[in-house]
Amino acid sequence: MAINTKKFIEMYLKIKSKKAKIVPLKLNDPQMKLYNALQEQYKQGKPQRVIVLKARQEGISTEVEAIIYKKTATSKNINSGIVAHEAQATTNLFNMFKRYHENLEPALQPALRASNAKELIFNNPSGTGLNSAIKCMTAGNTSIGRSDTFQNLHISEYAFWEGDKKATLAGLMQAVPYDINTMVVIESTANGYDDFKDLWDKSFAGDNDFSPVFCAWWELSEYKLPYNGFKLTVQEQLLTDTYNLTPEQITWRRWCIKNNCNGSETTFKQEYPASPEEAFIMSGSPVFNNEKIVSHIGTLRKLYGDNPCKQGHFTYEWNDTATNDKIKAFNFVDGKGDIKIYEDVKARYPYVIGADTKGEGKDFYTATVINNITGNRVASLRMQISQSNPFTYQLYCLGKYYNEALIGIEINFNTAPVEELHRLGYYRQYIRQRYDTFTKRNQKKYGWKTDGNTRPLIIDKAADMIENHIELFNDIDMLQECITFVYDKNGRPDAMAGKHDDALFGDMIANEIRSQQYYVLNDSAPKPKDPFLDYYYPETDEGAVDDSYIDMKVKR
Repeated sequence: MAINTKKFIEMYLKIKSKKAKIVPLKLNDPQMKLYNALQEQYKQGKPQRVIVLKARQEGISTEVEAIIYKKTATSKNINSGIVAHEAQATTNLFNMFKRYHENLEPALQPALRASNAKELIFNNPSGTGLNSAIKCMTAGNTSIGRSDTFQNLHISEYAFWEGDKKATLAGLMQAVPYDINTMVVIESTANGYDDFKDLWDKSFAGDNDFSPVFCAWWELSEYKLPYNGFKLTVQEQLLTDTYNLTPEQITWRRWCIKNNCNGSETTFKQEYPASPEEAFIMSGSPVFNNEKIVSHIGTLRKLYGDNPCKQGHFTYEWNDTATNDKIKAFNFVDGKGDIKIYEDVKARYPYVIGADTKGEGKDFYTATVINNITGNRVASLRMQISQSNPFTYQLYCLGKYYNEALIGIEINFNTAPVEELHRLGYYRQYIRQRYDTFTKRNQKKYGWKTDGNTRPLIIDKAADMIENHIELFNDIDMLQECITFVYDKNGRPDAMAGKHDDALFGDMIANEIRSQQYYVLNDSAPKPKDPFLDYYYPETDEGAVDDSYIDMKVKR
């Protein structure tokens, strides 16, 4: 009679404990987290594909090897592959399989044919056995696994693979067929921003079929020590509040930082992360205070876990569907969509919207909405599209929804959204001044331009806001972009290679254009005396805007 995998593992497989004793394998909480993710995919009729971001010594490799042993040693014609990051790790994993086999009840042991390689071949001399095998390999050679077919594949400590790991992994993945009875587990602790981070981000965003499983250090019950009554630091209190930690867990954290991490909290966060962002935190030259950002992201994840933000999109009706002349009505629809609302519109409150258009190497059109009285980031828009019009129409509705918000759109790479908003009759757009050397007068033009003068200014202001008012930021995507915004080798602040800064620039633009919007409730706002703002009042010609707002494009 068939027995399920968990029961087989806990009834029959044995491990060497941290106290050097041979004991039955009982799945702990992090291990159950992975097991449940694999089971859920299987129940849905999908091939099992999971990526695991973990803390040290949580037993994930032990569990994966146990699952693979069960699948391989109890079925015919199953081939399983394990790839470790270094030779010693390969040996350790191979010895784990041997331990499982040697401590299995004799009646359950399949026939084992001797092998000189790090390979267990379940067969007998006459070839009438299971004809299944477990092969342990070491990363570093792009040709490994290319001549094999695997039903199960374990990619161990992928972030620490040497050589062209991306190419090596691509070759290995071709060896696993698309079938419900196949399994691939990629697991690792973090090692900076590399291909493992990219794979994790894609799985978290739903851009591949791998289910993301994060195992925090505090999920392992043994990570605790007796508490002696010491006072918690501000950081420790924040961790306690965010993750519901006990004083005993904080005591262990202090001990581990002091004794296992050379007194470095940064090292602890990479080896024993409390959140995915903490695992990948930069130790190089970040522009912003990543410690505060990571902590705040953890707070937001807990907040949205308990009270998800409003998410959806706008539907709209055209006055004339033949010409799409004007939008006569719009409605926000909850559900799937590119807009997230963290604080709904308040009557009479003034708002500003900063928008970043898709540029060279950038994949998103983004916008941030700020309550101009409080400074709170109340909504965000993030669209991955090839044409700008769908973004512009959502932006138009978003501006109308937030009390005719002032909209500032970057025009470095694309002026079409500015032009289309103007065509639709949305005139509350940010105006910049440009000195005309011919007329010797300042010209007023729609749109925000990021250049050598404005770029350092908005970045400095963003750094100050994050340092002193992190509570005003609510968009996790934007905050994650802040983490990967670093000083390059020339000292220029920029997004890391392959990373984005679209949402970040949308936010920074919104923050900078606030001076052209009221800071008081609309019904008490006086008419502005600054002629630079007269464009709000179409009856005056003095402040008329020059429609020739298309300038030479300047690379940001």
